[in-house]
Amino acid sequence: MSGRGKQPDAAGLLDEALVRAVHRTGASGGSVYLLDQEEQTLVTAVMCGGPAEVTEPWWRLAVSRQSPAPQAVREDRLVWVGSQEDMARQYPRGAATFPHRTTMACTPLRGVHRCWGALSLSWHVGRSSRITRRERGQILFSARRIARVLDEAGDRPEIPDRPRVVPVHLAAAEPVQPALAAADLVERLPEGVLAMDRTGRVTFVSNTAVDLLGRTHEQLLGRVLWEAVPWLGTGACMETYRAAWFSGEPVACTAERPPGRWLDIRLYPDAGGISVLIAPSRTADAAQRRPVGAAAESAAAAGRIHQLMHLAAALTETVSVQDVVDLIEELVLPTFGADGLIMATAEAGRLVSIGSLGYDPALIDQLEGLPMDADTTPVGHALATGAPSFFANRAELSHGYPDTPQLSDKQAWAFLPLITSGRPIGCCVLAYSRPHDFSVDERATLTPLASLIAQALDRARLYDAKHNLAHALQKRLLPRALPTVAGLNVAARYLPTSHGLDIGGDFYDLVRLTDTTVAAVIGDVQGHDVTAAALMGQVRTVIHSHATSGAGAYPDEVLGRTNRDLTDMDPGRFITCLYAHLDLASRRITLASAGHPPPLLHRPGHRAGTVDVDPGPPLGIGFDAPYAVTTLSVPAGAVLALYTDGLVETSGTDIDETTADIARALADASGLPLHHVIDSLVQHACPTGQHADDIALLLLQPTA
Repeated sequence: MSGRGKQPDAAGLLDEALVRAVHRTGASGGSVYLLDQEEQTLVTAVMCGGPAEVTEPWWRLAVSRQSPAPQAVREDRLVWVGSQEDMARQYPRGAATFPHRTTMACTPLRGVHRCWGALSLSWHVGRSSRITRRERGQILFSARRIARVLDEAGDRPEIPDRPRVVPVHLAAAEPVQPALAAADLVERLPEGVLAMDRTGRVTFVSNTAVDLLGRTHEQLLGRVLWEAVPWLGTGACMETYRAAWFSGEPVACTAERPPGRWLDIRLYPDAGGISVLIAPSRTADAAQRRPVGAAAESAAAAGRIHQLMHLAAALTETVSVQDVVDLIEELVLPTFGADGLIMATAEAGRLVSIGSLGYDPALIDQLEGLPMDADTTPVGHALATGAPSFFANRAELSHGYPDTPQLSDKQAWAFLPLITSGRPIGCCVLAYSRPHDFSVDERATLTPLASLIAQALDRARLYDAKHNLAHALQKRLLPRALPTVAGLNVAARYLPTSHGLDIGGDFYDLVRLTDTTVAAVIGDVQGHDVTAAALMGQVRTVIHSHATSGAGAYPDEVLGRTNRDLTDMDPGRFITCLYAHLDLASRRITLASAGHPPPLLHRPGHRAGTVDVDPGPPLGIGFDAPYAVTTLSVPAGAVLALYTDGLVETSGTDIDETTADIARALADASGLPLHHVIDSLVQHACPTGQHADDIALLLLQPTA
């Protein structure tokens, strides 16, 4: 035998690489996030330097989320957060769930052929908030090493349901017997003494601590503290643990040992773990018990205030009802440790769900439209009284509402009425899969938070109503369907701007003139509001009228007459337009432009490019403006693309380069059905689905 131990598997190599990264960079802890199969979510696979429960709110992060690790992956760069102030400034939403004093670095795990995920490292307070060149190099070297381990493993690693926790020192040290004198000293102290390692496991406990916690030595030693003593794993206590682990500073809190016995708990962290002192609380009035200590502002009470401020700031950024629901799922649930959500509005005394998480959709369908009886349902009671209800377990809920059926496996609930201007508009239900004792601090935070949610929801409902009205108006103003014309393939798309009211003045149309001639029109009215949409409808009607007034109406004549009509109307806005007259018999196209971007043309076997069209002035700003015409031949199979500027105008880019890029994409899609071509162009222009302006696109292809 060789005498060598068993070689570590891929998971073991990954664990070792993470520990080496923590050692190399001098970090207090670290995590490896891996992208899931769809590459939409970062999931914590392995961590060291702390127990998994401390980081539970951040086990899973959407790649789109505004926080350091997702940003590192999205932008393929190292992200450095030097202080709590940096976190609040750069990630106001993320700061709501991470109010801890620490320094953080996140960098992508870029392999040979893919990005595997991200490496996240954190340091206790006390180090400089600036990153040195040497530190940057060490972090990037560590990330490359982890990525190489993943590359060599080949297949995507299996992601566990909960992170693996590895010790900062993988090699187990020989057990050391405690010095008898030190043990005697600890036992003589009036406080209970307990020690935890970096994973939260109890490594030492004094007799006094055993008595105060109501557990035996066997029930405590070797176990994670809050698993052995569940009432130490809720609310303010868990926030205090997080503050200690992330900041490295002493913190304290007051906890209730049921029933009604209060204990003062002080935590003293260092690189090896946390020392805990436990003593009977000296505060007689339970209502006055609050976290105290050198870093109390990082613990429960001040931490909740900090979170409430940032949650309020995040709520001000929401626009639609879905934004409000998404924010509650993203920030409120992890902040308070909940894993279930029902958001409902009150419509004529009945429940209307607007969002849920952690519940079977079939159950939500059953609840839809149920009456909100104040005597039989906690939702009805919350809305009738305006007071929140908290149920720490199923027994409490059954006692208060014995007729409430057991519809899910949830074990604790907070029913928060959403009241604004004195009227109830809905209810927010936070649910827990395990019993949850709501602390005084949690109740005091959730109650005003419900008011902030109500205001955001009320504002969002008004926005959605305006949006739906505007969207319906615009839908009626654009053609429901384009006419079918023999010898011509047509495809069209309209994409409203991805912000604001999602409404604008872009328009397109196809007008049959004779059996062999058609007119194609595309235009853009300045603005993104109902006025722009209404004016767009008027412009489209005027153009359609002049185009069909006679078969001989050519582009320059149609634009000239339209311009005179609009000048008389004095619209007060710029209107650009491109008009194309197609003679399918001769396969000739005549174009005229009123300040509109030139079309793109791709002939089979040739490069695609812009058509040189002399642009006249925009419509409606001069009575006798001239419009020049351009005529060209288009063979069968050629594609003419008419578009609005939203397709090619992007902040920070040159419009000529963007237009040339779209032209290349048009050529690359040659041979595909026209509806696939137009989808390809839209995807090429807006790969993320986000665009600052409306986009209208009309493709024309003469056939043989």
